[in-house]
Order: sequence, then C-alpha cells, then structure tokens
Amino acid sequence: AKAVFVAAGVPTPRAEIIDVSGGPRLPSFAAPFVVKPPREGSSVGVHIVRDPADAAAALAAAAKFGNDILVEEFIDGKELTVGILNDKALPIVHIAPRAGFYDMANKYPWMSGGAGSDYACPADLDAATTRAVQNAALAAHRALGVEIYSRVDVLLDARNRPFVLEANTIPGMTETSLLPKAAATTGIA
Repeated sequence: AKAVFVAAGVPTPRAEIIDVSGGPRLPSFAAPFVVKPPREGSSVGVHIVRDPADAAAALAAAAKFGNDILVEEFIDGKELTVGILNDKALPIVHIAPRAGFYDMANKYPWMSGGAGSDYACPADLDAATTRAVQNAALAAHRALGVEIYSRVDVLLDARNRPFVLEANTIPGMTETSLLPKAAATTGIA
C-alpha cells in the first residue's frame, strides 16, 4: 500500500521495509521514526523511537510478528481518520488519546486498562484543512482500488499537512467503531 500511495502521489510518511532476519538495523533516515509490524492491526507491536539507542529494542519487539518491519518517519500531529462511503469522504474524526499515542491500550481501554481516547466528529478543522485531509483520504482509497467503503488513517502535522498512514478495508462496524461514528453524523444509522 505504501508503494501504491507513493506512486499515486498520496501524501504519506517516508518509509522503508527493514528485514530484521539478520538482526536489527537502522533505517536510512534519522529518528524519530515509528516501527510497525505490517501484518498486525490495532497498533499491535508499534513503537515510536525518538532516541536511536532505543531502535534495536523496538525492532526486536516488532520482529516477534515477522521479519519484515515497516519503519516510517514520525509525524507529530493530530490523529485523524476519514471514513469513505460510496466514493465520498465522511466527516473527519479527530482521535485524541488521553495518554501517549493511539495504541492498543488507548483504542480498547476496557481490555487493557489504558487511559482511552476522546473523539470529535466532525473534527475541529478549518474548511481548507478539512478538504485537504478528505482529499488525501479519497486519493488513498482510490489508489488502492477499494470499492464501497474504507477508513483511512491520517496524521495532520503542525503545518496542517495531511499524511496518510493506511487504509483499513475492513474497518470496525460496532457501536464504538469510527466509520459508523462518522456516518452517524450524516444521518446514516
């Protein structure tokens, strides 16, 4: 998906896949960066590395899920998600973790005892930023050839530039899930 985003001009953080089968190694770009096991979901095994001295431990932890590790440039900013339904962007959800980042504990605090997160939909963004975020999400959805619906995760940096992280093609559909939360603001049950 990252290669498709880059080829289609979708704004996305710089990234590399690192094969750690021969041991951990640093990416070609400097810290801070994010270490992700690409075959997991719900931020399982994700680590934010701010100090290069912590990189080996983060890569080793992610390697428990497979040898190919996605390492992305760290984008400090607002965590947003955009539901796409029938090729239209729904209102943006702003995700505000109460502590740390939007990891497993903050997504599912009832399972882990984490601090949880607050959600605002529609996100409190100006009209131009809203359009830019929704356009980036739609571009990611379309570039991947997704049909009917998806939920696209975006980080918005301090200069209001959107960076697409991923498109979730099977987003949650529970009463606490984010795509239904966005749809509900438009009157879709």
